[in-house]
Amino acid sequence: MKVSVEKDELQKKLSDIQNIVEKKNTMPILNHFLLTAEKEGAYITATDLETAFKEPIELDISEEGRMCIPARKLFEIVKEMDGEVSLESVDTQWVKVKSGKSNFRLASLSADDFPVWPSLESTGEMEMEMDSSLLLDMIDKSIYAAGESDTRYVLNGLLFHVKPSGALIVVGTDGHRLALSEKAIAFRSKEEKKMIVSRKSVAELRRFLSDEAKPVKVVVGKNHVLFKIDNIQFLTRLIEGTYPNYEQVIPTANEKILMVDRNLLTKSLRRVSIMSRERSNAVKVDIDSSNMVISASNPDLGEASDEISASYSGDAMTMAFNARYVLDALNVMSSEKVILKLNEPLSPAMITEDGVDDYKCVVMPMRL
Repeated sequence: MKVSVEKDELQKKLSDIQNIVEKKNTMPILNHFLLTAEKEGAYITATDLETAFKEPIELDISEEGRMCIPARKLFEIVKEMDGEVSLESVDTQWVKVKSGKSNFRLASLSADDFPVWPSLESTGEMEMEMDSSLLLDMIDKSIYAAGESDTRYVLNGLLFHVKPSGALIVVGTDGHRLALSEKAIAFRSKEEKKMIVSRKSVAELRRFLSDEAKPVKVVVGKNHVLFKIDNIQFLTRLIEGTYPNYEQVIPTANEKILMVDRNLLTKSLRRVSIMSRERSNAVKVDIDSSNMVISASNPDLGEASDEISASYSGDAMTMAFNARYVLDALNVMSSEKVILKLNEPLSPAMITEDGVDDYKCVVMPMRL
C-alpha cells in the first residue's frame, strides 16, 4: 500500500480517533487504527471494542491496501510535519512515513488482526432519523446526571427510550438525581425500544454532533446502535441489563410550587457552597412565601448564608440539597425563571424550566 495525504486532513482525522484508541490495553491492536485505501474509497477505523468509529479520508492512492498503524504515535509525528505526508507499507510489520526530507519508520501490525466492524443484525432492527441539534440538546440535558463508576453498571449509561407514539426520551440517573429530556421525533415505532448507551460512548458521540439541523441516522441492532453523521459512522455496544423504572421516580404529588430567578439561584448556590463540606456539598434551604435563605456551615471553615427573593405557595419549609446537583441542572437550562415542585423536606424535588414541559430534573434532598 502506498498513499499520500495532506497534513491537515490526516491530522484532523487522527485527532477524531484519539479518545477511542485505547492508551492502556492488554491488546496492542487497540492502540492502532486501520487505514483502508481502495479505489471505491478510503477511510480510517478505530475501536476500543465498546465503541467503533469509521470516517472517510481523502487520499491520493498509488497502491491499494490496508495498514494497521499506531494511532497516538502517528498523530504526534504528523503534528510536527509540513505539507504532504506519504505513507507506505513495508510488508505487514513496518510503515514508512515521509514529508519533505523527514523520514520515519513505524512498527505496524497486520491489518487482518484488526477487529471486524460488527454488522447490525437485521432481526429486530430499527432505523430512525433526527436532527443533530435535537440529539445534542437531549444529551446535554441528561448526561450530567448519569453515574460514572457506579457498581450498578446500567446507571453508568444513558437510557434512550423510543415510544410507539413517536416520542424519544433520554434519561440519566446516578440514584441521587435524575434528568429526563423528551422530544417528539418524526418516527413512529411499532414497538417500544429501550437502549442503554455508556456515558463514555455518549460523551464521545457528542463531539461529532453539531447544533445545526443536520440529519443523524440511528440504526439499532440487537447488541449495538449505529449513529451516521454526515460521512461519519459511530457504532457502540449497548449495555445489557434493565434500567430502573424512571417513571416511578418522577414525583406526581409535589404541589408546593417555588418559582425563582435562575441566575439569582445559581449565583447564590455558588457563593454559599464555598463554605459547605467538600464531599457532600450540602446547603440548607429555608423557604417562605417570598424568600429563600440558602446557608452552609463547616466546623473547620465557618459558615455562609444568602437570601434571594422567590415566589412560593405552601407552608414554610426547610430542606437540604447537594448544591452541585442543583447547579448541574440549572446550568443546562436557559429560561429566566425555574420552578421547584416540592412536597416534604425528605421527598424528591422536581426542577423544571418556566414554560418548558419536555425537560425535568429530580433531586433527592439530604438529611439535615
